[in-house]
Amino acid sequence: MNILQTYQTFYFVGIGGIGMSALARYFNASGKKVLGYDKTNTKLTQNLMNEGIDIVFEDLIDDKITSLQKEDTLVIYTPAIKTLEILDYFNQNQFEVLKRAKVLGLITENTDCIAIAGTHGKTTTSTLVAHLCKEADLPFSCFLGGISENFKSNFLYNGSTYSVVEADEYDRSFLNLSPDWAVVTSTDADHLDIYGDKSHIEEGFRQFAALVPQDQQLFVRKGVEIGRGHQTYAVNEPADYYSDNLRMDHDKIYFDFHTPTETIKDFVWGIPGIHNVENATVALAILHNLGADFDTLKKAIANFKGIKRRYTKHIYQNGKIYIDDYAHHPTEINAVMSSIRTFYPDKKLLVAFQPHLFSRTRDFADGFAESLSKADELILLDIYPARELQENFEGITSSWLLNKVTLDKKEVSTLADTFEKIKEKDFDILLTVGAGNIDTLYDPICEWIEKIGV
Repeated sequence: MNILQTYQTFYFVGIGGIGMSALARYFNASGKKVLGYDKTNTKLTQNLMNEGIDIVFEDLIDDKITSLQKEDTLVIYTPAIKTLEILDYFNQNQFEVLKRAKVLGLITENTDCIAIAGTHGKTTTSTLVAHLCKEADLPFSCFLGGISENFKSNFLYNGSTYSVVEADEYDRSFLNLSPDWAVVTSTDADHLDIYGDKSHIEEGFRQFAALVPQDQQLFVRKGVEIGRGHQTYAVNEPADYYSDNLRMDHDKIYFDFHTPTETIKDFVWGIPGIHNVENATVALAILHNLGADFDTLKKAIANFKGIKRRYTKHIYQNGKIYIDDYAHHPTEINAVMSSIRTFYPDKKLLVAFQPHLFSRTRDFADGFAESLSKADELILLDIYPARELQENFEGITSSWLLNKVTLDKKEVSTLADTFEKIKEKDFDILLTVGAGNIDTLYDPICEWIEKIGV
């Protein structure tokens, strides 16, 4: 029997994380008692509480914790949390304590798991696969690393035959999964605090790919070496599955999709960037293999609205454009910048970027500087530390990074001061970008741009 079936209560330490919250929603939807802790009350934790989940925001051992029985309670934590009184209490009192990745892996054991991995593109691809599964009415559940704009959540339950999972390479978490189908979008260097160098990242992805039982159920972007048999996908070049004949009409991209045996013309896709056509290509390949018909898939591709904070775009009556994106790696920032410059080549672009992690800022400083220099003006926020301590990274600051940026118009800012600085700038397009708490600026910026110059 799966260990998860022995528990009725699930306590999440760090419940507000995007991956943790999807699991919490799964157990809540399954009729289990779900409660947890997080250090910050956010929109996401507020939504969880509205769904009936009990959350506290102080690291205290209260009556709700001491009343829990270890025989009945599974404790789930994220490796981003290092020390916490609550976690110490559960460990000292011999509760079953498991990492998020282990629990997600246990869930996938009982389903046909579709796991989407890659240093870039996995959130868009996994969310699109889930959307296509929903439109094709397949019996599935999904655990996503972003909030779908179509179903307004990072979790959806539509049956238990399939599970659609974003396979996270951080801390080698994806090696806990049991993938029956899998995608590898990219194996670029990232998380060097865990892996050390690019060769170890590539080895981690090879180990993940080796978990897939059959070659024809592993889809890898053409050009990525994965060390075993697989199906390839690409854009504008032949592969097992590929898209070409891309045409732009206003904010829409039209493309033709090729399988090994047929060509389906004129898909309509509303998410900018060739990299996102790649994501759509592999999602279509998987659903085609699962038996979905192309009439259904055409309609589903056309009505996909994207993911919150993945190129979330607003166009205002006053002509200004505001784009918010989660990108936190030079490759991702380049993709966003390229999309903006393709659609709006002559518009003045102001970028507010919040670096995420001292280690990532250090490891990719030159890449960040190169990508950020493509803006017209830059506000560089202080580095968001997440799980890291500044004292371990002497000299790695936003001012240090700013010196590498070649723009004339550039400055460092605290998060608290950034909104006021934005209001003083002259821009046609504003891009806020980063994976920390820069998202707290989103609502104030939307309200302000709506009001000015209408």
